[in-house]
Order: sequence, then C-alpha cells, then structure tokens
Amino acid sequence: MNHWIIECRIGRGDVTEEPIEESESEVFEEDEDPIEALEARVGELEKELQYSAAEMVNVRQRAARDRSDAIRYGGMSLALKMLPLLDSLEKALEAVDDEEFGSLSEGVRLTLEGARAAMETEGVVKIEVGTDFDPTTMEAIATVPVPEGSDPGSVIEIVEVGYMYHDRILRAARVIVAEDQ
Repeated sequence: MNHWIIECRIGRGDVTEEPIEESESEVFEEDEDPIEALEARVGELEKELQYSAAEMVNVRQRAARDRSDAIRYGGMSLALKMLPLLDSLEKALEAVDDEEFGSLSEGVRLTLEGARAAMETEGVVKIEVGTDFDPTTMEAIATVPVPEGSDPGSVIEIVEVGYMYHDRILRAARVIVAEDQ
C-alpha cells in the first residue's frame, strides 16, 4: 500500500506530492491476518476506554469529597480568627473585680457565653485536657521537674486552651508537662 500526501503551500502556488512514512502499527505485515490485527487493536482500545472510565469515576468522587470538605471546613479560617476574641473575653472576666464592676463583669460573662455558644453551633469545641499529656491535641511548651504527687508526662498547667473544629485540630492546647530529670 502506498500512501501519498499532497502538500500545498499557500501563497506560492506550488503543489508537491510526497510519499508518507508509514508506521509499523498501521501497516499489516504480509503474513498477518488483518482481522486478527484489528481485533487486537480493538482490545487495546477497549482497555484504554475502561481505564478512562475508571479515571472519570475517581475524578468525580474526588471532586465530591473536595466539595464536601469545603462545605464542612469552610468556616475554619474565621473560627481560627475568633479564638483570640474568646481568649481576651476570658482574661477580661478573670481580671474584673465582681464587687466593683458587677454589671460590667456580668456583661463580659454573657458576651463570652454567647460567643462560645455560637462557636459550638458551628462545630468549634474546647479540647478537654486530661491529666496525661496527649501529643495529638496538645503542644508542650515547657517541661518542669515532676512535682510531688504527680507522674512524669502529666499536665501541670494549661497555658492556652485548645480547640477542635469538627474532627480537626483548630488550635492545639499549650501546656506545661512534668518530666523526669
């Protein structure tokens, strides 16, 4: 089989004919049955089609998971920005003398409770710190020698409260841990 290509160069008006180089996959060998070769090629194309279909399913599933995560964790940035507000309200409540500033401390307490309730409805919850150090939810910012009555690895003091956003750590609790020396 001879294949020819006609090439026309626009603007020059000349036409040339050149033979096309044929690749081995397009040309059947003299002793090969063309039907068998075509069936083999169809099999290859069917495998490629199955692979492409599977890849499309994976892309759809990944996109659905990404959309779900974006909806679920979309407020994480705002929640993280609100944590210093909660910390400031807690410190203000601790610093106010109830006898002298009774109505002011009551207003701060109500504001803090309202902010906490709003955060909890959006999925932000306080990390409960137990007696033992948990590196998955806590960050040890300092260690001290083990005081009497304590065990090594126990939490001595909570420096900063930690928070979770649904099932993710929003801010790890910062603690001081007892350590054997």
